[in-house]
Amino acid sequence: MSSDTIDFETASPSEIRRFLRPAPEHRTVTRRSMDGIDLGEVDLDPETFGIEPNQAVLHQVVTAQLAAARAGTQSTKTRSEVRGGGAKPFRQKGTGRARAGSSRSPVWIGGGVALGPKPRSYAQKTPKKMKALALRSALSDRAAIGNVALVDQWSFEAPSTKAAVASLAALGLEGRVLVVLTEDDFVADRSFANLQTVQTLLVNELNAYDILVNDWVVFTDETLPGSPKVFSATEVEVVEDADGNVVEIVETEVDVVTDAKGRVTEIVETEVDEVIDADGGVAGIVETEVDITLDADGQVTSVTATVDGESADEAEGNES
Repeated sequence: MSSDTIDFETASPSEIRRFLRPAPEHRTVTRRSMDGIDLGEVDLDPETFGIEPNQAVLHQVVTAQLAAARAGTQSTKTRSEVRGGGAKPFRQKGTGRARAGSSRSPVWIGGGVALGPKPRSYAQKTPKKMKALALRSALSDRAAIGNVALVDQWSFEAPSTKAAVASLAALGLEGRVLVVLTEDDFVADRSFANLQTVQTLLVNELNAYDILVNDWVVFTDETLPGSPKVFSATEVEVVEDADGNVVEIVETEVDVVTDAKGRVTEIVETEVDEVIDADGGVAGIVETEVDITLDADGQVTSVTATVDGESADEAEGNES
């Protein structure tokens, strides 16, 4: 049976739902600089920005998030916690009144509270798949009305509220704006901090509720969900001789490129080996680069190695 047909008599309910689910739509967004200059169109990931929003899942996830934010510290005292009431207020018989053993009973003024609130947690357990679906539903909702913006990078030289206001005006963003940043965008975070209509959020903290309470969602090239990402790591090794003199410096940088679904597609390892002479100068530099390409199944498809070496005199000639 092909993917275009299904037997409703033998298919399970989940298979029928998947078959009837509309295909994700392909949407684009205009990539611009923070000054509003058009840098071209960028295709958004259909699985992230093109699905039909699931209203039920959105409601449940947002409700759980708001419930988890409740402090749950309200508390009342029971009859055993209220001060006093240790002695019997009056004798058991002969008064004409109903018998009472404590003046701190809930039916007495100043007594304890029956079935009152106590400190508790309102947190709800929400499956990870539901959170992910709610996030994609919220992003798709904003993309459907064209309220997703893309900036190449926030290039603020110093924290400046005036520059942040000018950038928002150049991008044509009005109303409440959610700016998604990385940990390196601390200057941009301080620039938007004084604007009451702007909320900043780290990319790993992105959630459905904050998307829905804002009119616009602004991403950068590094924070756009579904776009290829590059992760880098650098290691420097210093080699010394028996006398403690540095004879070699090896710097290794590894770049890992992932696709929209988080699969590793390329690994680039660059090693720069500097040889130090007896006078402390650079005697030679050898740069080795290994480029490994992987397919969708994680299998290596190609390996390219490049070695580039030059002496100290050649390096000085190139610099001049």
